[in-house]
Amino acid sequence: MLKIRPLLSALVTCRLARNGGLYTFCNNMSEVSKDGQTAKVLKRANEENEESAEVQATKRKKSEEDNAEDEKKYPKKKVVLLIAYSGKGYYGMQRNPGTSQFRTIEDDLVTALIKSGCIPQAHGDEMKKMSFQRCARTDKGVSAAGQVVSLKLRLLDDVIAKINEHLPPQIRVLGLKRVTQGFNSKNNCDARTYSYMLPTVAFSLKDYDPANTAAFRLDKETLQNVNRLFALYKGTHNFHNFTSQKAPDDPSARRYITEMSCGEPFIRSNTEFAVITVRGQSFMMHQIRKMIGLVIAVIKGYAKEDVMERSWRHEKVDVPKAPGLGLVLEKVHFDRYNKRFGGDGLHERLEWDHEEEAIKAFKEAHIYPTIVETECQEGSMVSWMSTLPIHDFEATATESQENKDHKQDSADVGNDSD
Repeated sequence: MLKIRPLLSALVTCRLARNGGLYTFCNNMSEVSKDGQTAKVLKRANEENEESAEVQATKRKKSEEDNAEDEKKYPKKKVVLLIAYSGKGYYGMQRNPGTSQFRTIEDDLVTALIKSGCIPQAHGDEMKKMSFQRCARTDKGVSAAGQVVSLKLRLLDDVIAKINEHLPPQIRVLGLKRVTQGFNSKNNCDARTYSYMLPTVAFSLKDYDPANTAAFRLDKETLQNVNRLFALYKGTHNFHNFTSQKAPDDPSARRYITEMSCGEPFIRSNTEFAVITVRGQSFMMHQIRKMIGLVIAVIKGYAKEDVMERSWRHEKVDVPKAPGLGLVLEKVHFDRYNKRFGGDGLHERLEWDHEEEAIKAFKEAHIYPTIVETECQEGSMVSWMSTLPIHDFEATATESQENKDHKQDSADVGNDSD
């Protein structure tokens, strides 16, 4: 007790001698306490992070084990998928990395393949690892009844049903076939067949009142003239004027067309429509729409017939581009592949006779109604027809028109080239 008093006295004296000394002492003690608490918090956080990392590592390991088990049970095989879709609301078929606001058919397809377990999630952004290839790229709003993609995937039980569970109703996988390991749906494709559904008022004379669209009926003489002009496209021509940024001497501008004709008219929603069918080895961006647009311009009387032959020469010709709404990829053809591998006893012929009813049902449910309803409500063809007078079909296209077309092509994002 006698020893403690001097110590207390010394502390008091020290406090009086040093102004604020006690505050500093207490503050230091507080900081020590805070440091201790901080250390505990950091230690706890580190422990939680370590635990979280351990959990993640465990999950990752389990996922890898599951993938390995799936690979063992369902090894990846090279296949083709037959796909049908309505293109309304989509920016074409092909994915556009870095532009997530522009939703494409492939975006939804890849998501469905991952969710169904057909491909690993890690390969979703690198579909090249799955040898993915589409047969044809389709433009913004363009539909397909017979699109084909090739890729490697796990052949799960009821694989088509599993994929379709994760797809919206306007996209369906209708068929699947095994193919050779080196098969590429684009490179092995010999030809593509497209159709274009339009209101027949498109073939009315230029002084016809578009307000009477529902009353218009296409006469046989005009239909014969339309098909005579479409027949001029058959064979090999230089189509540099039917796409953008393609030089007249570019060999890739030469394309081979085997068929092009317009079928008999029919009535839908009190409006007369007709379907144009075109088959070719391959098509460039917007080529089909411009081929149709130029014939419409001639039939309506805005351009003379000789403009078609001039468009295949070296000079630049102002060719109008019909709306994309009615364009449908109908079928893709693999004649050479079928001849080489279709009868070898190991591989199936890439023909879809058994799926014809499903294809027809999809078109009747999702493609034709969309084209008819959109055309009747928005009048895309009638609106486009009103722009034909601004085209100069006698002179060569101006630089400003080329720039205008290029801006429009860029805005479309997707394209109908192969």
